[in-house]
Amino acid sequence: MAATHFCINCGSPLAIRVIDGRELEACPNDDFVLWRDPKVVAASVVESEEGIVVGRRAIEPGYGLWCLPGGFVDHDEDPAAAAVRECREEIGAEVELTGLLGVFHIPKAAALSIIGIAYQARLAEGATIKAGVEMLEVRAFRVGELPELAFPSHRAIVETYLKRRGLEVLPPQSVGGSAPLAWQPSPAPAPSPRPRRR
Repeated sequence: MAATHFCINCGSPLAIRVIDGRELEACPNDDFVLWRDPKVVAASVVESEEGIVVGRRAIEPGYGLWCLPGGFVDHDEDPAAAAVRECREEIGAEVELTGLLGVFHIPKAAALSIIGIAYQARLAEGATIKAGVEMLEVRAFRVGELPELAFPSHRAIVETYLKRRGLEVLPPQSVGGSAPLAWQPSPAPAPSPRPRRR
């Protein structure tokens, strides 16, 4: 049975109303509408001298699987600042964003859909990686040695990154599934005017 939602103004149970051709939950007594807006996440493909940095998850979903550093954007947070913060929290390192890889729609069957904002980044000078509380371990992998990633959206982000780098070979779905590709990090970025928060 679907959950019952209530109006934040008068407390009445919401009823289905057709608005702009869509069935939405709305209050029968006032103008409140329960808009099911997507959540926003930020993720990064972080380059190091050794390869792309990924972490093995210590939480569900995807416990024990590998993923890019990333997470939800706070309501008062710039997505780029969120990407930097998530790297600090998950791979224990400061990073510098070097470009926007793209914006991805991530549909969900039993939850709100997600808008994923993906960045290209590199470790800050002198930074080293270490697992945060949501990671079992963090490692850098050469492109041809990337492990299977927990989420299809992360694979799509990596594929976008590879195409931008002119690398048509996609990451294999198991560690050591192909010979390592030659690896060179992207050129150092120009200084970014974006402020860092947290």
